[in-house]
Amino acid sequence: MSDLDFVHRFVPAESTSRTLLLLHGTGGDENDLLDLGRAIDPGAALLSPRGKVLEHGSPRFFRRLAEGVFDEADVMARARELAGFIQAAVAQYEIDAERLVAVGYSNGANIAAAMMLLGIAPFRNAILLRPMVPLSKIQPPDLKDARVLLSAGRLDPIAQPAIVEKLAALFRTAHAEVALQFQQSGHELIAADVAAARAWLAPTN
Repeated sequence: MSDLDFVHRFVPAESTSRTLLLLHGTGGDENDLLDLGRAIDPGAALLSPRGKVLEHGSPRFFRRLAEGVFDEADVMARARELAGFIQAAVAQYEIDAERLVAVGYSNGANIAAAMMLLGIAPFRNAILLRPMVPLSKIQPPDLKDARVLLSAGRLDPIAQPAIVEKLAALFRTAHAEVALQFQQSGHELIAADVAAARAWLAPTN
């Protein structure tokens, strides 16, 4: 099985060397976050894989046992599989790995966080939109070179503020540079999420 066997889209960069790795939420696909990626960085290349797990026909990146209850063995296995795809895509599309930024929403944010906390992420920078703690028992590696933006919804019934704060604390314990923002929204994304992501990326332009 090829490491590039994820269904995916790759859109070459318009004007920068940055690539955004777009990781959709439950029910999304490889096209779901392209507009979000363009809004965050109009000049960046976009790499967008489709999750391989189907939940009642809806693509996801890993299995869950119930709302907010993850199959953690599957999380770890799928995280390694996705990391392999990303590494193969970096080679295939000649992506500058130093300028690769993960942008994950909900389930996509969780698989991105899992890759980082397992020490297998082929990226150091991540924008995690409505994330949760993907693994309950984890000893993260030293992430002193990592930067993470977590954007939570104050009214989110799924990725509740306390859960996002717990994830932020986990990243800080691993010595990552963490920015945590709360938006006046639920689980859905709003314009303030895009503005926060653009401002967070600005110093690295």
